[in-house]
Amino acid sequence: MEQLRRLYNTHVKLLAFDLLSLTQTPSHSPSDPISFSRRGTFFFRAETVGTITSRELKPNKFLKFTVDDGTGCIVCVLWLNHLVSPYFSRCSPPSVRLIAQMASRFAAEVRLGVVARVRGRITSYRGAVQITVSDVVVERDPNVETLHWLECMSLASKCYDVRPS
Repeated sequence: MEQLRRLYNTHVKLLAFDLLSLTQTPSHSPSDPISFSRRGTFFFRAETVGTITSRELKPNKFLKFTVDDGTGCIVCVLWLNHLVSPYFSRCSPPSVRLIAQMASRFAAEVRLGVVARVRGRITSYRGAVQITVSDVVVERDPNVETLHWLECMSLASKCYDVRPS
């Protein structure tokens, strides 16, 4: 169980190839989140960096976009329905408005051809892995993708793929 909780609230840095090769583990109860694993390590949240190669906006519903990091393409979904969603009805209205404003700002920053850092929950839709976005940062440093690749490889060998003894 410790192995399951070790990276629970951590946005693990993964390449698209690694995200797309995760194994989905079904939840045992409706309250348990669906989890994804690789070589025995469970992941719930992820961070990826790449070029935005597609963008589909459904106003006041969601923004679906694709991030290409050179190893593959990851579908990302940014929900924009916070003000009308029953999920957020139990939250305080000022908090929901703030979340909705942030989501709208993130959506405006997601443009074709920009390099972005995307963080969020690893989810599945119709059997395909995707990221349900919590935040997006447009990167200005031309070396950020290379640095992300190096960090992903280092973390995989030193942290994610290490078996407990």
